[in-house]
Amino acid sequence: MRKKFYTYLSVVFMLMLSAGFVQAQDVQVSGTVLDETGMPLPGVSILLKGTTRGTTTDLDGKYSIAAPASGVLVFSFIGYNNIEETIGSRTRIDVSLNPDVSNLEEVVVVGYGTQKKSQLTGAISSVGNKEIQELPITDARQALQGRAAGVDVVQPGSKPGSAPQVRIRGRRSFNASNEPLYVIDGIPTVGGLEDINPQDITSMEVLKDASATAIYGSRGSNGVVLITTKRGGAGKTVVSLDSYYGISSELGRIEVFDGPAFAEYKRESRRATGAYPEGPATEEADKKIFEPVELESIALGRSTDYVAGLMRQGNIQSHQVGVSGGNDKTTFFVSGNYFKDLGVIINQDFTRYTFRINLDHKITKNVSIGTSTLFTMSERNGENFNPIGGALQENPLGKPYDDEGNLIFLPTSDGLRTNPFAEVVPGAQVDETYRTRIFNSLYVNWEITKGLTYRVNFGPDYTVRRNGRFTGAQTNSRRGADPTGSVDDRFQFNYTLENILNYTKTFNSVHNLNFTALQSFQRDRFEQSSISVLGIPAPSQLYHRLGDASQITGASTNLVEWALLSYMGRVNYDYKGKYLLTASARADGSSRFGENNKFGFFPSAAFGWNMHQEEFLKNSSFVDQLKFRVSYGSIGNQAITPYQTQALLARTSYSWDNTAAFGYWPNTIGNPDLRWETSTTFNTGFDFSIFKNRVFGSIEYYVTNTSDLLAPQPLPNSTGFGGFTTNIGETQNRGIEMSLSTLNIEKGDFSWSTDVIFTRNREKIVSLPNGDDIAAGRFIGQPLTVFYDLKKIGIWQTSEKDLAASFGDKVGEIKIQDTNGDGRINSLDRVILGSAVADFALGMTNRFNYKGFDVSFFLFGRFGSMIRSQFHQSFNSLFGRYNNLAVDYWTPSNPTNAYPRPNQNQEFPKYNSSMSLFDGTFVKVRNINFGYNFSSDIAKKIGLTSLRLYSSIQNPFIFSEYRKVHKGIDPETFIDGEQGVEGGVINANIAPPVVQYTFGINAKF
Repeated sequence: MRKKFYTYLSVVFMLMLSAGFVQAQDVQVSGTVLDETGMPLPGVSILLKGTTRGTTTDLDGKYSIAAPASGVLVFSFIGYNNIEETIGSRTRIDVSLNPDVSNLEEVVVVGYGTQKKSQLTGAISSVGNKEIQELPITDARQALQGRAAGVDVVQPGSKPGSAPQVRIRGRRSFNASNEPLYVIDGIPTVGGLEDINPQDITSMEVLKDASATAIYGSRGSNGVVLITTKRGGAGKTVVSLDSYYGISSELGRIEVFDGPAFAEYKRESRRATGAYPEGPATEEADKKIFEPVELESIALGRSTDYVAGLMRQGNIQSHQVGVSGGNDKTTFFVSGNYFKDLGVIINQDFTRYTFRINLDHKITKNVSIGTSTLFTMSERNGENFNPIGGALQENPLGKPYDDEGNLIFLPTSDGLRTNPFAEVVPGAQVDETYRTRIFNSLYVNWEITKGLTYRVNFGPDYTVRRNGRFTGAQTNSRRGADPTGSVDDRFQFNYTLENILNYTKTFNSVHNLNFTALQSFQRDRFEQSSISVLGIPAPSQLYHRLGDASQITGASTNLVEWALLSYMGRVNYDYKGKYLLTASARADGSSRFGENNKFGFFPSAAFGWNMHQEEFLKNSSFVDQLKFRVSYGSIGNQAITPYQTQALLARTSYSWDNTAAFGYWPNTIGNPDLRWETSTTFNTGFDFSIFKNRVFGSIEYYVTNTSDLLAPQPLPNSTGFGGFTTNIGETQNRGIEMSLSTLNIEKGDFSWSTDVIFTRNREKIVSLPNGDDIAAGRFIGQPLTVFYDLKKIGIWQTSEKDLAASFGDKVGEIKIQDTNGDGRINSLDRVILGSAVADFALGMTNRFNYKGFDVSFFLFGRFGSMIRSQFHQSFNSLFGRYNNLAVDYWTPSNPTNAYPRPNQNQEFPKYNSSMSLFDGTFVKVRNINFGYNFSSDIAKKIGLTSLRLYSSIQNPFIFSEYRKVHKGIDPETFIDGEQGVEGGVINANIAPPVVQYTFGINAKF
């Protein structure tokens, strides 16, 4: 027995010695992996061939691994050719990876998973970290403008903290939302993207056709934007510093009359009525129409530019520290960011603090958990404040300050026009919005068996927002009356719970099958409470002690809840990677609909053919990839305000036996038959890569038909109701998209590449229940919104006096097109003049690299849209009382056809709305970027692993007829109304565009 024990012990001892001997043969190998340009390549997989032992490169492309001298290291990275290196006696192995000529082998994120581009059957556009980091942006959506085909992104002006508007392949709905769905690290969000730090984002994928978006059902009806944030990798811990600072200056300004021009304009408004003699101005005549302070200014040559007094030099800055690393079990990415945008208008700024931790951990070989956690706080000043409108109208001949430098509240005797400078006195106007958000994406992933995984996602999203406003007595809105104050508090909690089963299997080495099943539940709770008061006793209290006010002018609370239950199944199949098939079906049940139609069913199917793998193209000398795709499917839309299916009550007051009392009455008509708005899309496209990947891109053609539109149906007033929400009408979107990337020159250390994006979409109303709805501005065959107005064809000239009189007009007034030829101008002469929808949009990026230097510039343009400039309507009264746009108005000695004659007897010119419509076409130089990457040797000398310095110019040039000819500032505006701005309209709520000069550093330790 004892002999057997010692025998076993000897065997164990020998095995231990053997293992120790083997271990002793391992050598520690380290090195750096570079891309084709010599830049470090993070995330490269290094695997000891024939084993499961491996690691990945860190953010600086560095790695370290223990392996035997006889081993072979395999270096692999998506989009690059693999390299194998035998270790031998080497302890350092540096490699450079070359791009795989097959661009379509790149992996992209799709709904509930990833796929190689070569296996995609849906229409998907991608924007990577490189494009995002090129722009100093506040909101990640800004990076999509001109970078993703089929995505129309607009952002008027420069108000800090304002969000861009995104429309994917046009608008479909009258009343339901046209906003796309944003999915962050797998979790659909309803809280917006303004809280997300763009520097934390790795990539954004835009899902556009039904095949790609149907897996998100009703939430994906307007397209889906998948956002993936940065994660850590095994290896050395890396600390990164990314920081920039820039200055902002206004890029143009709405031009109004200065003092002398205003005086002449006021005289002309009186000449038109006989209140001022024709001919040159005289001192005697001036005394009859100008007040003393105006006469003093005329005599002194004094003129006040009120707009300039409200402007300043702004600045933008961002400072971020990131830490990433980990081992084979746990990886992490942690970042903290401070961002501030100080606007060019006083009292407008936006500050944001963000903290992120992304963590992944392997509990066992088959079970892993992880989280993406974002905590953000922001403060925005001036969201609802813009004093520019008042400044544009202020009389430049007034006196804003007395001789001691004290502000004069009424620069002239006009009681309706107070001093615009009073609006920016500290404490006079306070508009503060504080926002706190915690957004999480938590997951557990279990590999049940080879090819079969189960994943549970949980995404709680909590947002608290408070807006406080105070308006002091010495402001234009109060004009010496008691101050007002208000507080608006909003609390929103949204969570998503998803159970996902995924199965992948290859049969006979040629049949590849992937099946995904999903059960999802999303719930949202939104609470709001607000109070407004009059008569705050001490201005220093602002809005913080509203209970001390003398009068409560309003108080309300509200609760809105909704829920969505969903089931989805998707099958991906391919034969030898050549013939591809995707089929999906999703059922959504929404609490927003009545009992009769809670659930909607949305199927889709798509086919792909990798033609380059066929014998007739397989050996082609210039075709690298050629894929044909076609898809067809339906998606629902439930984005209406909850409770539309129910009859709601409202409080009313009445007299009960001569005593005042309150009661309740039916306020809305419920519609239990309200059903899903449905969009059905046909999409076909080609993906191509030619000349060894020097030219690649895609072309798409699509048609989307939307039926059962969710919209209000008007009712006769005799019913006691204005209308109710129902399903009416059909719309269609039809378009062409193109993405093209070219490597123009690659010679030695110099390279030049170009990316071009083209988008053309035609939206139209196909049917309405009662034909054209003129009252709502809806016309069959036209876009969802149009400009329907009288058409200005000139100014009545002296030679046309009699003809003008026949229309009831006078010489010097606006001449309108008599559309129906009846000799009268009325509402029947209105015509469709245009739409805010562009004919097409174009984006182009050029990049140049020479050794460590890089230069890029980005152009973006929208062509063929129409805009309504409220500046040319509201601030173009030609009344002679308020200041006016510096327009070329008609006089007997200046018979222009541009603008009518000033007239003190007309508060606004006759047919004045016809003066406000312009061509909205523009081309902008969005970004010019200069950078230099220091060599690793220089970086190491100062304690760094990499260092890049750069400078960029944002928005230096705008080319537009509206700007050049009509003295506007920026024709870019929202398509649909939001943020205090109507769709297609430019008004004083929009801060002027700015040009920014930024300087930045990217350093890694």
